[in-house]
Amino acid sequence: MELDTLLQELGEIHADFRLIPTAEIAVAEWVRWKCEYGCRAYGKHLTCPPYTPRPDETSKLLSCYEQALIVRFRDVHPDMKVPHTHIHHYLWDAILMMHGTMFELERHAFLAGYYKAFAMAALPCSFCRDCLPERENFALDHASKRFCEHQDKARPSMEACGIDVFKTVRAVGYEIDVRTSPEDRITFFGLLLID
Repeated sequence: MELDTLLQELGEIHADFRLIPTAEIAVAEWVRWKCEYGCRAYGKHLTCPPYTPRPDETSKLLSCYEQALIVRFRDVHPDMKVPHTHIHHYLWDAILMMHGTMFELERHAFLAGYYKAFAMAALPCSFCRDCLPERENFALDHASKRFCEHQDKARPSMEACGIDVFKTVRAVGYEIDVRTSPEDRITFFGLLLID
């Protein structure tokens, strides 16, 4: 399938994206450190550190691709009944929608012949109420992901793998700012690697 046709079809799933060269995707070691030192979800989800690829591995992955889609999810609506300090639960439904959409985009590209298609989302996965590392008496090992209930569609977040989302989306012309208030607009970004 021609790329233009694929992009048109992907636009029927989610229309807000930009095709970029993978050279525009910024990877930095400090990003993963922000996950480890600052995120309450650290170590609680198999799609987050320390269970995700390190930035050097992410750079190697990106070298296998020439192009990608930056996918924007605007005006995310949080659950106002949940305190904003509990960010994962505050944004639960929006995260679930974004992760599901990114998986649909990947699957469609794959079935269209883009067999290398791979999606990445933002924030911790929300396919399960509690991920394996949060479950009592679950022994994690180097291959714990084999027990994931959603192995087919659970994907790591960009930031978990060292992608500097701010620098990347700004480089391709999207606006992104640090939220300084719970009233600020929330925008998510996903990444679909395609070749």
